[in-house]
Amino acid sequence: MKILVLGATGGTGRLIVRDALEKGHSVVALVRSTAGADLPGAELIEGDARDEVTLRRALDGCRAVISALGTGMGFRRVSLLTEVTRALILAMTRSDVRRLVCISALGVGDSRGRGAFVFDQLFQPLLLSQAYKDKNGQEAAIRASSLDWIIVRPGMLTNDPARGSVRAIVDLASIKGGKVARADVARFVVEQLVTNTWLKQTPLLLW
Repeated sequence: MKILVLGATGGTGRLIVRDALEKGHSVVALVRSTAGADLPGAELIEGDARDEVTLRRALDGCRAVISALGTGMGFRRVSLLTEVTRALILAMTRSDVRRLVCISALGVGDSRGRGAFVFDQLFQPLLLSQAYKDKNGQEAAIRASSLDWIIVRPGMLTNDPARGSVRAIVDLASIKGGKVARADVARFVVEQLVTNTWLKQTPLLLW
């Protein structure tokens, strides 16, 4: 199928594009600038992902969207993910594209407090509080939509080689942190394009 990938030039996004192409999908990548966007095999469209008109142009012929967008650490208020997601939902609805697979993070929503001690008590509140407010806004917008959505929450992302499998967990009672390779997350995310196993759920991914 033809899919749109947002955040395609990031560490996980590049792996998603590669995995999707290897599985026979056609990939459109909406990027801020095509200069230096090294994504062999993908169709590149340059533009602002917060703009609904640009999104609708990128969605032409697509049947699903994967969002791997992220924001960095810092103390300044950020709203990029929430803004993009609201525009994306409108564009997808008006373009009759139903499937949205979005990468969020451990610590968002009901997974808050399920990280390791240092992450929960220091790292998230001090360095990631604004980014996580944005991620919470993103998730809330998706949940309120009528789309066929799956929100994927990876543990700490690593650049380790893929193991070929992950644990997908929705019962978080015994969870206290964990990690997972970007390559395994990419594979899992691409698989969600063609299965309803986790439809309208928020699986946490760990090794």
